Amino acid sequence: MADALRGWGCRELLLLLLFLGMQRGARAGQIRYSVQEELDKGSFVGNIAKDLGLEPQELAERGVRIVSRGRTQLFALNPGSGSLVTAGRIDREELCAQSARCLVSFNILVENKMKIYGVEVEIIDINDNFPRFRDEEVKVKVNENAATGTRLVLPFARDADVGVNSLQSYQLSSNVHFSLDEKSGSDGQKYPELVLEQPLDREKVAVHNLLLTALDGGDPILSSTTHIRVMVLDANDNAPQFTRSEYRVSVPENIPVGTRLLMLTATDPDEGINGKLTYSFRNEEDKISQTFQLDSNLGEISTVQSLDYEESRFYLMEVVAQDGGALLASAKVVVTVQDVNDNVPEMILTSLASSVSEDCLPGTVIALFSVHDGDSGENGEIACSISGNLPFKLEKSVDNYYHLLTTRTLDREEISDYNITITVMDRGNPPLSTENHISLKVADINDNPPIFPHTSYSTYIPENNPRGISIFSVTANDPDSGNNAQVTYSLAKDTFQGMPLSSFVSINSDTGVLYALSSFDYEQVRDLQLWVTASDNGDPPLSSNVSLSLFMLDQNDNTPEILYPTLPTDGSTGVELAPRSAELGYLVTKVVAVDRDSGQNAWLSYRLLKASEPGLFMVGLHTGEVRTARALLDRDALKQSLVVVVQDHGQPPLSATVMLTVAVADSIPDVLADLSNLEPSADHDDSSLTLYLVVAVAAVSCIFLAFVIVLLALRLRRWHMSRLLQASGGGLAGVPTSHFVGVDGVQAFLQTYSHEVCLTADSGKSHLIFPQPNYADTLISQESCGKSEPLLISEKINANEELEVVQVSFLS
Repeated sequence: MADALRGWGCRELLLLLLFLGMQRGARAGQIRYSVQEELDKGSFVGNIAKDLGLEPQELAERGVRIVSRGRTQLFALNPGSGSLVTAGRIDREELCAQSARCLVSFNILVENKMKIYGVEVEIIDINDNFPRFRDEEVKVKVNENAATGTRLVLPFARDADVGVNSLQSYQLSSNVHFSLDEKSGSDGQKYPELVLEQPLDREKVAVHNLLLTALDGGDPILSSTTHIRVMVLDANDNAPQFTRSEYRVSVPENIPVGTRLLMLTATDPDEGINGKLTYSFRNEEDKISQTFQLDSNLGEISTVQSLDYEESRFYLMEVVAQDGGALLASAKVVVTVQDVNDNVPEMILTSLASSVSEDCLPGTVIALFSVHDGDSGENGEIACSISGNLPFKLEKSVDNYYHLLTTRTLDREEISDYNITITVMDRGNPPLSTENHISLKVADINDNPPIFPHTSYSTYIPENNPRGISIFSVTANDPDSGNNAQVTYSLAKDTFQGMPLSSFVSINSDTGVLYALSSFDYEQVRDLQLWVTASDNGDPPLSSNVSLSLFMLDQNDNTPEILYPTLPTDGSTGVELAPRSAELGYLVTKVVAVDRDSGQNAWLSYRLLKASEPGLFMVGLHTGEVRTARALLDRDALKQSLVVVVQDHGQPPLSATVMLTVAVADSIPDVLADLSNLEPSADHDDSSLTLYLVVAVAAVSCIFLAFVIVLLALRLRRWHMSRLLQASGGGLAGVPTSHFVGVDGVQAFLQTYSHEVCLTADSGKSHLIFPQPNYADTLISQESCGKSEPLLISEKINANEELEVVQVSFLS
């Protein structure tokens, strides 16, 4: 090995060391190459396929590509050879300026694996730049009485190359008065100085012309020259002096244009023109003159354009103070730019899956993206987050790359589309952030069978139905999409009465509508039991079943029959009592009807067809209960006439009607009072009837009054006898007293023999109603009037007649 390397030059050894370093970097996870600048387009850089562990043809198959941010692509992939080549001529000085090492970093993306590999290419400098002086001719002034050893500052040259190819030395043309000396600054720059070797005599030589040459260390050596004119002046024995040799100032990058940064101060003890100082930049670059301004009289430095930390972090300049006698002093000025949080972080989407299957496993990669912030320090530190409670998470990859992953299985039927908001925020004060939106669709799989809304169905068919009539329709829903949600219907194979069900009914496979293939006879077929199957078009298909019961209906040939109230044989109709104190919803009576048909033909509904006073009563649609629709008022008429219609649900429907009469009164005395207020009728028969009614009421009242008088007399007599017996000192022991003696006894007696009398205008049709078991031992109250058996009133009473009712208690 040593013998093989003995004949190599330094250049070859350097390339070998770089190659070995590159291989070690690749094994550590970072691929490193090196290439010289200014090579032709397509020049070989490195075997990227081999370093990635791939064959050359796999670069295209696996979607291998270069990803970089905000920079012209300098390199390209050669899919034929699997190598990394230059995409054009590379100028190291344009990329890295004076940096000691010029490294270009980018990333290689393997698309099918969503893996990122970091690649770092070092650009090797070649000696393609000459050392250059700013001016072709420079004037230098010196006093003729300058002492031997006086140093005069000369302009220095700049070389864009680095290392050995950069500026190495200066040479001065031969002369007897001056020699050349070099000094190295803290930045590595070499500064030439003239050293006075022999005293000057302006009267002999006023101007000394010298040639200063700058040389670099390249192969071959490049050089440039500038003409130095040394002007010998009259004596000025004091040179200016700055208070400090170096000035430093640190300012934020967002200071306003025109801000004063600092003021330099130099002094000169001379008088007159030799003591008047002027300030100026020396050897300033264009960037310095475009950014800063120096007041020549005050030495004040201010900005003429805004500063940008990301463009330049510091500025180095040299300020010269020169007196009128051409003596000068120099000082260095360093302006450090402080970073402020003025760059919004940005996100660059590298790879994105537009859709993902709902059965994907947790940890599936959805997207790959990178983040960047042009600021530095905490202002450039970036944090990424996902807003909302979404089944995704962020996982950091190499460099500033992130993976967007699923955290759990997805359900398309629950959420079919996701709008993922990724927030990128830096740690500045105040922090800056940006939001980026990623839309993701969840692809469907056949994981849901068709579902019927109900577990079973039933329907009714009237007998003697036409052939081919639609019977019923079933619908099943499949929450999947596409073919997975297309549902077809079929009937399970079965038999009825020895024949297949398919001879009785059929089903449309697309719509789920069932049709009767024959005319059914209720006396032969009462019901059919079917199973309907719904299947989707998925792969494999999924299905579900539901039972369907078909019931046959008899024809509607029976009219509803009213059981209550019954119609009397004499033509009158029942009367119901409703107290005037009845509130909204008070139950007045109930109409009861039946229908001898079956099924729908026997379903009855009740409604109020006609009323003497609309809005006062209402009828329950299904119960037949007659209730008050509002509270009764004093102005409401005593007699209310209602016509209730009972109708079945047959086709066509059949109905029956019943007429009800409702008497509105709180009690019998109220009824009598209403009767007394009735105006005499112009009809002779009505007047006679009223007379008979008054006579009957008077007779009953007299009998009742006589009974009370006799009872009180017996009570007084018994009390008087008891007093006489007590006075005589004796008593009738064991003789029971009457249960009806006193007011309590009278009340008990009246309660025991209480009857209801219904009197009408036609006395021949009045009725006496004896108490039923539910009325025993009870006075008829206002409440019981609403629940009692109806009084009977002739149906011939016209609308102008008023109902006269009286309730009387008789002695048995």
